[in-house]
Amino acid sequence: MAQIKTEKQYKAACDRINELLKVVNNNTPTDDKNFLELDLLSDFVADYEEEHYPIAAPTLVETLKLRMYEMGLTQTKLAEMLGLSTARISEIITGKGEPSLKTGREISRKLNIDPAIVLGV
Repeated sequence: MAQIKTEKQYKAACDRINELLKVVNNNTPTDDKNFLELDLLSDFVADYEEEHYPIAAPTLVETLKLRMYEMGLTQTKLAEMLGLSTARISEIITGKGEPSLKTGREISRKLNIDPAIVLGV
């Protein structure tokens, strides 16, 4: 098998990977035939998924919501942290408004969000 070319092959490879995961573990030698097959199939599936199921970069709204969840922040606490009104934070979080450059810098710095996500590039 050189690569996965069809959805049918992709599904069969995924099924085989699931079977192999039941027998391969952290103690399996790297020269074991099941380990080697799992390694190869995983690479083929990853290549197929990269081409046919690409993962888009997260939006600022998605990233903000996730970071707020991770940090246990409410909109009010986030507004205080960034020195903005709760109404302005609401606009940004709902996607109805974009942050200014200054606010974008603060979001990036204080929430540790990649500037490319904040700028949407």
